[in-house]
Amino acid sequence: MTVALSVEEAFYAYEAVRHRLPDAARPGGACRDVATLADIAPAFDAFLLDAFGVLNIGETAIPGVAERVADLQQAGKRVLVVSNAAGVPHRDTIEKYARLGFEFAPSDIITSRSTLIAALHGAESRRWGLMASRGTGFGDLAGLDVRYLEDDPAAYAEVEGFLLVGSWGWTEARQSLLEEALLADPRPVYVGNPDIVAPREDGFSREPGHFAHRLADRTGIAPRFYGKPFGDIYDLALARLGPDIARDRIVMVGDSLHTDILGAQAAGLRAALIADYGFFSGYRIADAIGQAGIRPDYIVARP
Repeated sequence: MTVALSVEEAFYAYEAVRHRLPDAARPGGACRDVATLADIAPAFDAFLLDAFGVLNIGETAIPGVAERVADLQQAGKRVLVVSNAAGVPHRDTIEKYARLGFEFAPSDIITSRSTLIAALHGAESRRWGLMASRGTGFGDLAGLDVRYLEDDPAAYAEVEGFLLVGSWGWTEARQSLLEEALLADPRPVYVGNPDIVAPREDGFSREPGHFAHRLADRTGIAPRFYGKPFGDIYDLALARLGPDIARDRIVMVGDSLHTDILGAQAAGLRAALIADYGFFSGYRIADAIGQAGIRPDYIVARP
């Protein structure tokens, strides 16, 4: 759901859960101001691009970014999408970016959903309760034993673990059912989207990470997060790039300090923060950087 959160409220929501986020593996960057990604292209062989706030806002492409990505690709740069989008199947994500004018191969789009699925295929088989919109279908989750979590308390009691992948349609009543079920019978909670909020056309939406941190605070259960800023999604991206590109020649480009920038630094990569779109659009970025102590290598006005 979309909510009336200010940038400050969203920022402090991330600050409040810093104890659950990874630490940076290298010092913060110089926060060098540049106009566009074209200005830093000579310094890098690979670009990892966040989706919301970098490629698009909600269902709308940011003007000129498809052309910028095409220019990078034509210059021989590897360009991957590395996104905490977990609410829809992979094929739908591929179709979305094609519709918005981007030319990505299916293997060039890496989401927290695909990271979660990779982990599940190597984990103990369970019957899972699924936080997701029924309208998106199971898609690439179809091979798992899952049932939707809606308004029937029995569903929460009978499953052996919980998958939080999409919060569209999630309600306070359902959150209460989930928390009560975990208090009565603690079980694993896997979170396919660690984002607390995401920028959309009409405000911030509350994402699965918001609800995961809430249940952790109330129940004491530590969720397993899959996606930025946690390392598994970066490991998957690095595996796609192969061993021939040095980490200091790879830059993560995103609009969030606590997911994109911190995650890149935890993975030993360079990081560029988008200033004019997404999370910090219209906000004093220098203040946020100073308060969080998360310093990107570059602050890019627009992709």
